[in-house]
Amino acid sequence: MASEQRPIEDGIVRDFKVNLSYGAYLHLDEILDAQHPVSTPEHHDELLFILQHQTSELWLKLVLHELRAVQRQLAADELRPALKGLARVKHIQRTLTEQWSVLATLTPSEYAEFRSFLGTSSGFQSYQYRAVEFMLGNKDRRMLSIFDDDPAARSLLTEALEAPSVYDEFLRYLSRHAYEVPAELLQRDVTLPYKFNEDLVAVFVEIYNDPEKHWGAYEACEELVDLEENFQLWRFRHLKTVERTIGFKRGTGGSSGVAFLKAALDLTFFPELYAVRTEIGVPR
Repeated sequence: MASEQRPIEDGIVRDFKVNLSYGAYLHLDEILDAQHPVSTPEHHDELLFILQHQTSELWLKLVLHELRAVQRQLAADELRPALKGLARVKHIQRTLTEQWSVLATLTPSEYAEFRSFLGTSSGFQSYQYRAVEFMLGNKDRRMLSIFDDDPAARSLLTEALEAPSVYDEFLRYLSRHAYEVPAELLQRDVTLPYKFNEDLVAVFVEIYNDPEKHWGAYEACEELVDLEENFQLWRFRHLKTVERTIGFKRGTGGSSGVAFLKAALDLTFFPELYAVRTEIGVPR
């Protein structure tokens, strides 16, 4: 017995001479025509490699969009929408991390077939990734020179470098709400990487010792810890994917490869939020 086809309802739009279509709204013709393998002859798996990185860049664009909103909301004392934005970023991070499992299906033999065609292009040159790190506090002015040939990328990075990080804005929020944040943190040069401050730990001890009294700040602290943990998981998954694909070869962009990625695992955005955990429950 033949299965019945689902009817196309009469109300479904069919004329797109005037009406906006799905493809036109999303500019699918541009997006789907943006994959241009460079291997000769074209290797089957290069499309996977390109799409993996293009989709990552799209998600990073959204992360930047959300983090900018979080910065503005914290500066305006709008904690609840800021927490909503951080929650969305956390879900994006999980998606980015899971994507590595797709690229991990690329075997060393397959990648070797087209790796040489990539030249010196490298994920190290992702200005959006670098901007995310800047917005979270891991700032490094030296990175700007890598983008001297791309004024738009350098401008985006300069803006992220010179603006207070998400953590800076959070500490300013705490200060405005009667928490004794050390003055040097409120007045620091925000273009420099954030450094651990022992006196700030006491502020977080106060918050964590009485969550009900400090619920908003407490929840924000935990959201930031989640965000950093997700970032570290992404870094680790990146490291392991590179390791299984190229071993300990140098990166195409000139880095040491796995060793360079491993060093990044020691970086932290919110050090006092980890240090406070040692202090919780300790008699005073």
